[in-house]
Amino acid sequence: MNITFADIFKTSFIENASTFSFLDVLISFLAAFLIGTFIYLVYKKTFQGVLYSRSFNISLLLLTIITTFVLLAVTSNIILSLGMVGALSIVRFRTAIKDPMDLVFLFWSIGTGIVCGAGLIPLAFIGSILIGIVLLFFVHRKTIDSPYILSLQCIDENTEEQSLHVLKNFFPRFKIKSKSVSKDQWTEILIEIHIKDDDTTFIKALRSVDGIQNINLVSFSGDYVL
Repeated sequence: MNITFADIFKTSFIENASTFSFLDVLISFLAAFLIGTFIYLVYKKTFQGVLYSRSFNISLLLLTIITTFVLLAVTSNIILSLGMVGALSIVRFRTAIKDPMDLVFLFWSIGTGIVCGAGLIPLAFIGSILIGIVLLFFVHRKTIDSPYILSLQCIDENTEEQSLHVLKNFFPRFKIKSKSVSKDQWTEILIEIHIKDDDTTFIKALRSVDGIQNINLVSFSGDYVL
């Protein structure tokens, strides 16, 4: 019995088409779209960086759908799965992730796509809702005191001592992060302080000290966030 390539292709196509469920695929894509939209809204609501990137947020939604698409293809055919592994192994993600929360959202989108592609739709919805609640709770939770970096530019050592004495009256604890002295004897000090209830009345007291040229206050969370 002679079997041609056309017969093999026809048989393979019929077998794949018979095992392919359009309803399951539509449900998986719909779930991925809904949860991806939820991720989009949570990211927009909880973003606390310097510049909000709408394109990155949209990519989270698309990443959820694309991951679902890839997993559905991989689980339907073992040969196709090997090809996908080889093709995806050459992909390199070269965009620098500056905020650790962005990495969390990337893993959330990919994980949701995998779960939706595997057909575990209830798990995808329940897990995403719990993750969203946790993010909304902790990101918008107010702390008693907030860390800040205070930058003082003093004309001499006497001015530096007076400014530190003023700070001791407002803050029982503060930490000098760095100190630099220029050739003309100007001194710049970076001090970590914790402000309660956004109270910045100490700035007026520092302005009254003679010899302080510049006073800058920026929020601090491990990195400098303007």
